[in-house]
Amino acid sequence: MTATRILRPPPEHRFAETVRALTFSPYDPCARIAAGAFWWATRTPDGPATLCLRRHDGDLLAEGHGPGADWVVERAGAIAGLRDDLTGFADLAGRHPVVSRLAARHRGLRMPATGRVFRQLLRTVLEQKVTGKEAYRAYAATVRHFAEPAPGPFPLLLPPDPAAVAAAPYWVFHPFGVEQRRAETLRRVAALADRLEACADAAEATRRLTAIPGIGPWSVAEVVRIAYGDPDAVSVGDYHVPNTVSWALAGEARGDDARMLALLEPFRGHRGRVCLLLAVEGVHAPRFGPRMPLRSFATY
Repeated sequence: MTATRILRPPPEHRFAETVRALTFSPYDPCARIAAGAFWWATRTPDGPATLCLRRHDGDLLAEGHGPGADWVVERAGAIAGLRDDLTGFADLAGRHPVVSRLAARHRGLRMPATGRVFRQLLRTVLEQKVTGKEAYRAYAATVRHFAEPAPGPFPLLLPPDPAAVAAAPYWVFHPFGVEQRRAETLRRVAALADRLEACADAAEATRRLTAIPGIGPWSVAEVVRIAYGDPDAVSVGDYHVPNTVSWALAGEARGDDARMLALLEPFRGHRGRVCLLLAVEGVHAPRFGPRMPLRSFATY
């Protein structure tokens, strides 16, 4: 089954930069940017689907493949970030020269909203307390272990079926570099996937996610930012982000979560968007001493 739709983004829309947030790496087995097109495989309420987004005469052409084709095409505008609500952000950005400058420079960047919670949880849980390289290795190995080809002409794999993940014993994940704690958390969220996918908005998802052992503020923010396009989600507990925010907004080389939140408070409603702009710009606080091999999250 296939479905198509033409989307009309604003002229400044930065398509590639926006959808890049939905790939784990250039080699993500479930999502890829290739030859100017974005391919994204997922499970939908109607069944497996692959969405392809590509430029077409100044517009975006959305093509859906598989039983869930209609679902992903209907959602394509949100996935491309075209439903991102920037109301009030221009006024807030004007409160700080750095944020104002970055908002103008990256004005075509949008925040996507996939509407898929477990898909993002899979990546997020595997990123807890490890390096990016270790997280990607675990993610790719997990996807390939539960390998199920995605529909459509581009060779992708579907994210694992939550029921299959929940039914797998924790030791299945050990060869992928996933210790028991993360494996149990992944199995736990997989068992609750149907309830989590039914959340109406980021607030409801936050309440349900924080009630799950092994899921803390950092994980919640990473999920709701992508699944719901929440522009206010801040990754509290991250090793780097407090330093980045403190350096960019106050010229302080080091900062903790409390300092980060205080500096972001004037941008409430779009605090996560400010963090995104700093990340896209490549802002980093000065490094002192030996490079830390691990991100040490206070909470997950």
